Amino acid sequence: MKKKFSVLVKDKLNKFNKSIKIPGDKSLSLRALILASQCIGLSKIKNLLESEDVLNCVKALKTLGVRVVKISNIYRVYGNGINSFKTNKKITKIYVGNSGTTARLLSGLLATHPGKFLLYGDSSMNRRDMSRITHHLEKIGCFFYPKNKSTLPLKIQGTSMPLAQTHIEHLGSGQVKSCLLLAGLNTPGTTTIIEKKISRNHTEIFLKKINADIKVKKLKKGNLILLNGQKNLSNFNYNISSDLSSSAFFIALTLLTPKSKLLIKNVNCNPTRMGFINILKKRMNAKIKVKNLKKRSSDEPVGDIIVKSSILKPINCPKQIVPFLIDELPILFIMAAITKGISKFNGIGELRHKESDRIKNIESGLNKLGIKTKSTINSLKIFGNPNIKNEKKLDIYPKGDHRVAMSWTILGLLLGGKFKIHNFETVNTSFPGFISLIKHLGGKIEIK
Repeated sequence: MKKKFSVLVKDKLNKFNKSIKIPGDKSLSLRALILASQCIGLSKIKNLLESEDVLNCVKALKTLGVRVVKISNIYRVYGNGINSFKTNKKITKIYVGNSGTTARLLSGLLATHPGKFLLYGDSSMNRRDMSRITHHLEKIGCFFYPKNKSTLPLKIQGTSMPLAQTHIEHLGSGQVKSCLLLAGLNTPGTTTIIEKKISRNHTEIFLKKINADIKVKKLKKGNLILLNGQKNLSNFNYNISSDLSSSAFFIALTLLTPKSKLLIKNVNCNPTRMGFINILKKRMNAKIKVKNLKKRSSDEPVGDIIVKSSILKPINCPKQIVPFLIDELPILFIMAAITKGISKFNGIGELRHKESDRIKNIESGLNKLGIKTKSTINSLKIFGNPNIKNEKKLDIYPKGDHRVAMSWTILGLLLGGKFKIHNFETVNTSFPGFISLIKHLGGKIEIK
């Protein structure tokens, strides 16, 4: 059982001029592990994020008979090819912790693997919607029990005769798309995905790197993705770049702390992840530069991000850009709350299906602080007030949501006053070194 703790932020952060290293990207860490398990031979992964979500993924793969060994700072995954999971039990129990990516991507592989599997997670993960993948995977030929249940725990009965399908992905979800691509790896024929809303393309890039038979064609709106299944995949060496979503908290802190400057090295700058940087630069007047941009062993662009404190403008965030900054929206809401003017966010309904209802979670805290908001199922309006002060102790309950917990920590450091963020252990699912980096910048945080 995870040890519960809270953090107390009391003081405003003073100016700083620092360089920091953010841990490895979580999305890439999980994909590297899962795809390595389907390759033939030894794959080596450097700079793997050692968060709870990723380590639970390692345990899940070991449960499925995959050999994973850490030697020095390199994780070695010994793959036996597509559909090579080994199970000795009538039903194999797989714990995914707080990770929706692990749950959904593994479901794609298990759907085409004969056997019975029970997927379950922590209390937060067990509330998240799995119907967005189950109805697709049932078309391929697998079964989920109990019937019509939309959340974990779920039993999966994989099929030995998967049928290639055409799937329409209209949510703009990289997890759903990746789940279907992984299911297509062991499906004879061509799996077709019509991507109505473009989302993160880490899986497509990775599959090309390991010689999967995949083609991506641009449409007037979205993409057409074609994957021919049952082709052997090549093992790989992979160096994981730093996580842009984790960097976002420190970018926000720098922009809004007067006379401050920050350098973050070797950050993943995949264009489908750059929505946060782009909206800050082009719409909010942020002083941000990306330098030394080049491709590394991951076949993804990596660069150094330089940030300077700025006088920000309120924004009107259109729905078209939302899939490219979906994980950064909680900290963007916090930034909007102390930026003068009205900020509007549209097409953000997907946030209601994350680790928590992130719209409601952030909105209720802002209202306690005296910041006015208006929301619908799919939008949020924030009436920013840079002069707001926290006159009394504010208790925040992130409800098992790591990004909400970190966002409120940043606001506490920007405003001062007492912010107590409860159940802060949830941050370890994605960013176990978060508090240490805050202290490196001069932030004063007490662990309770």
